[in-house]
Parts: sequence; structure tokens; C-alpha cells
Amino acid sequence: MKILILVLAGLVVSTGCARVQVQAPNEPIKLDISMRLDVYQHVEQDIDAIENIVSGSSGEPQSKVYQNIFDFFVTDAYAVEGLSPEVEQAALRRKGRLSELAFQQSQGIVGENKSGLVEIRISDKADAAVQALVQKENSDRMVIYQGVARKNGTAVTEVQKLYAKRLQGDAPGGTPVEVWDDASGTSRWKIK
Repeated sequence: MKILILVLAGLVVSTGCARVQVQAPNEPIKLDISMRLDVYQHVEQDIDAIENIVSGSSGEPQSKVYQNIFDFFVTDAYAVEGLSPEVEQAALRRKGRLSELAFQQSQGIVGENKSGLVEIRISDKADAAVQALVQKENSDRMVIYQGVARKNGTAVTEVQKLYAKRLQGDAPGGTPVEVWDDASGTSRWKIK
């Protein structure tokens, strides 16, 4: 009887097991990366809008046409669609220190690093005021980077890379900028 049960159990187990075969597909696997590019386009649009706030250029004509009496009393509002008021306030604070930062950059005292942050490059010329300027600027930039990343569903580091390119391009001549060196495979500083 035991033998009969063992034979039946063996028969059930051997017929119940499926044979799995793993085989590579005949055609290559295709990935659609259009969504990722779309995210970067939105990030770049947000960067442009924020930097227009910081630089004071809005792309609008200088003469303002008032649609109604309310428009006469309301000052220009800087609203970047989908970004928090904290991001807009950080951009306005950056606007307030833009000329001092540009002066320090043109003197080579501070530079734009590859992460989109300001870095002191000549420490013996960086007094407490310059150090405070760098700390405040980097703090506001991080608020902006986090807000843009949250809005677009991407990593903060990705926003920083895109923003760094923009800031390095906008920096005045004489600014130290950290760039990627393909020959050595590392980043290095150069004067713009």
C-alpha cells in the first residue's frame, strides 16, 4: 500500500511540474525615453522662468497696458506655474543679491560649481560678508532645486546639473566655473 501511494505521489509530482524555458527575443528590446526628455524640457522651462525672475527680464514689453483699474494698483507678480511660494521668494531673494554675487564672480573670488552652487575660490579674499553671501545664495538655490524637482517628479541632482549649465552660461566673464574634463574623466575649474 505504501508503495502504491509513493508511486501515485511520484506520478502526480512529475506530471504537475512545468518545464520553463528562457529564450532571448528575436528582435532587440526597444525603450521609449520620450517621457524623460519631456521632464527635462519642463525643468528647463521652469529654470528659464525662475532665472527671468532673478535677472528681472520677463520677455514682456516695457510699456504696460492696464486692463482695468485693479491692474494699476497691483505690482508685478512673479508666478511660476506649479511652484511653491517659497521657491518664488527664494528667487526674489536671489534677485536682491545678484549684483553683489556677479561682482564677486567677476573678481574670481567665488565660482559656479558643477552642482549649481556657489563656491569660494579665493579664500583669503572672502571675508565674512562674502561667506554669508555664498551661504544665503546656496540656501536659496537649494530651495529652488528641491521645488523644481518636486514639481517635475525628478531627482534634485538632475535639476542641479541642468541648472548648473544655465548658471555657468549666465555667469560674468572672469568667473571660475567647474567643468567636466573628458580627457581626465574628472571635473576641473577654469576661468570663463
